[in-house]
Amino acid sequence: MASSTVSMPKQHLALRKPRPCRPRPGMSVAAPRRTPSAAPVLRSRPERAREATSRLASVWRKIQGADDWNDLVQPLSPLLREEIVRYGEFVMACYKAFDLDPASQRYLSCKYGKRRMLEEVGLESSGYEITKYIYATPDISIPMQHGTCCGRWIGYVAVSSDEEVRRLGRRDVLVTFRGTVTSTEWIANFMSSLRPANLDPHDPRLDVKVESGFLSLYTSDDSTCRFGQGSCREQLLGEVSRLINKYQDEEMSITLAGHSMGSALALLSGYDLAELGLNRFQKQREIPITVYSFGGPRVGNTGFKERCEELGVKVLRVVNVHDPVTKLPGLFMNEHFRALGETYQLPWSCSCYAHVGVELALDFFKMQNPACVHDLGTYIGLLKCPKMVQVHKEGMVDLLAKAKMTLRKHKLPGWPWQDAAMQVGNLVQSLGLI
Repeated sequence: MASSTVSMPKQHLALRKPRPCRPRPGMSVAAPRRTPSAAPVLRSRPERAREATSRLASVWRKIQGADDWNDLVQPLSPLLREEIVRYGEFVMACYKAFDLDPASQRYLSCKYGKRRMLEEVGLESSGYEITKYIYATPDISIPMQHGTCCGRWIGYVAVSSDEEVRRLGRRDVLVTFRGTVTSTEWIANFMSSLRPANLDPHDPRLDVKVESGFLSLYTSDDSTCRFGQGSCREQLLGEVSRLINKYQDEEMSITLAGHSMGSALALLSGYDLAELGLNRFQKQREIPITVYSFGGPRVGNTGFKERCEELGVKVLRVVNVHDPVTKLPGLFMNEHFRALGETYQLPWSCSCYAHVGVELALDFFKMQNPACVHDLGTYIGLLKCPKMVQVHKEGMVDLLAKAKMTLRKHKLPGWPWQDAAMQVGNLVQSLGLI
């Protein structure tokens, strides 16, 4: 059946102009009333940023992973994105402040004092105050040209200011770690065998195992140094415990952030604090522990993963799907090859590495440009501008070049496999893989 249409005469389609209303005799003409339009309110970028984050104080537990970032990762919540970038910039400060000049008195330490470090790296408005620098010493004996001590500055502990507490909704204790730079750290990275963590002497938990190199870097101290700082673990536990006692009457959080090897140390530290119960009070009050991992490798076995989950340690892993470091160690023996049909546990399951936490997967840079796939600056840049195709690399490139020169200057005689390890380290570092 054909549809019918109704046509209107053209004269009816034309709009007739309304006749002007002329005033009658004796009437005054008043000006037409106009509704005053509200002037547009122009707000500065800082004001908009403050408004966007003002709600952080009411939802901070969710942003810190209280419910494992449910509905916040896919799609990525703008508020969570801002927090990830903020903590990533705190980690980036470690790279910017690390001194790789052999002629400097602060060689392989921080260029600046605690009071002005954040200001020097552009974070003067961060709202945090550094309370302690952290040094690490792997249990590897390597003669160095610049003295015998091999403890190197690896990060810092900071705490939020009173003003920042009002914005965050709690007092935040922050611990950050940089990634691999020195030769001893490189060798520690290649020590991929699993060892029992054994961080709680009263409860060894031999089924909880971690990578031996990371554990060595975390727990070893340098007894040859006259003015030794103690192990990385001793320094960190002592300072975090002090801050917890100082602010115990306030709402608190413990946040650990790191890149590459630093993310492994952050996870080990978070697990250690929870295993020892330093974040728990007698009145059943518990301080949440959150780890922000940027391009981090696997740290421990499935027993370690399960224990972290049992203790409530929340981990958000920010990874580039093209980053090979996030697939190590355990390239083959990992969480994907420990069971058949998720029912039958294979005999070697306890020796399989496993990632911990929730993954936030980024996809940037094809392998034609491998130097960028592991760069922390690239991670942060993409999170700031998710639609950008390319990220301008600076800072980290210079750091990697200087670090490679440092490795070449140190000759490591006496070990037949040492030259090969250094060559592999130089290759991996030149590609920006760790």
